[in-house]
Amino acid sequence: MDFNLDETQSDLRKLTKELLGREATGSRLEAHEASGAPYDAELWGSLAQAGLLGVCIPEEAGGAGLGPVELAVVLREIGAHVAPVPVQQSLVAALTVARHGSREQREALAPLAEGEAVLTSALREPGRDLGGTPTVTARRDGGGWSLHGRTGAVPYAAEAAKVLVPAVTEDGVGVFLVAPGATTLRPLRVSTGEPTATLTLDGSPGEPVGGQDGEAFGGLRRLALAGTLAVASGVLAGALALTTEYIRTRRQFDRALAEFQAVTVQIADVYIAGRTLDVAMWAGAWRLAEGPEEEAETDLAVGALTVTDSALAALYTCQHLHGGIGLDVTYPLHRYFAWGRHHAHLLGGVEARLDTIGALI
Repeated sequence: MDFNLDETQSDLRKLTKELLGREATGSRLEAHEASGAPYDAELWGSLAQAGLLGVCIPEEAGGAGLGPVELAVVLREIGAHVAPVPVQQSLVAALTVARHGSREQREALAPLAEGEAVLTSALREPGRDLGGTPTVTARRDGGGWSLHGRTGAVPYAAEAAKVLVPAVTEDGVGVFLVAPGATTLRPLRVSTGEPTATLTLDGSPGEPVGGQDGEAFGGLRRLALAGTLAVASGVLAGALALTTEYIRTRRQFDRALAEFQAVTVQIADVYIAGRTLDVAMWAGAWRLAEGPEEEAETDLAVGALTVTDSALAALYTCQHLHGGIGLDVTYPLHRYFAWGRHHAHLLGGVEARLDTIGALI
């Protein structure tokens, strides 16, 4: 396994970092939060214009046709800049369709590449962690499929053109494209501020993506997990950079905070947590790209445990090192903490992750 990015991936990271550094500024984030808009439409358009929304879309649909590693490259920068756009949800759904969908479904991804559509997935089941067994059911209805049940929290559900909904069928588990307008949406509030809703499906028509053998569902689950790890990795990296600059410039007793040994030890712990998460995240993304996908399960599980345990503790450390200002919602650190806490919650917590690792080994 080579942890070095190749030329294409390095250029992609540079492009994403420069664009977000230019447009996802502190004042821009504050303006978005005050606007009440579901996401930053101007930034979304810029990402589309730069070709970043088409990274995981097949070439026949106007995309670059790239895979999980490139997905992780983009999403890590989204997390590092806490950018309020549905890139994580859209790219994970798009790559799932690209890998498991029909030719017509792949070609229908073109509007996303142009920034004219949003996609999302209904992977969070009520009371379960990310990617648990679906509670929604699907049955054949004439020449199509109808879905019944209620999903967990679905980010950007009202804004999405289509939602990927996993459902249990008589043959196994399948994934279906569902129009949000064919469901009943109940808005929810989450700590990141992103618009979220539950979907109630009462005979809602669904278009199957792949078969009902669980392959598409497993692919969606793994990609969603890899995407969550990549965003969380970026969040911790952004919090580390902010905290490092703060302790370098903040002075007490005529000394910079960074000169105190206790502070140095704590910031080193944050760095180690970030490196640990990076190793698991990049290993999982690489295995998803190289295949077989099942070999990525252990790396992704270890990464998920890190997010819920040491990475979350590292964010608390960053908050602690800032002192009182770390709790101020007008200070940028609160966004990183909210995002990190939210993604740890999505993964079900430490006990759920340990259970997963135990089952794997």
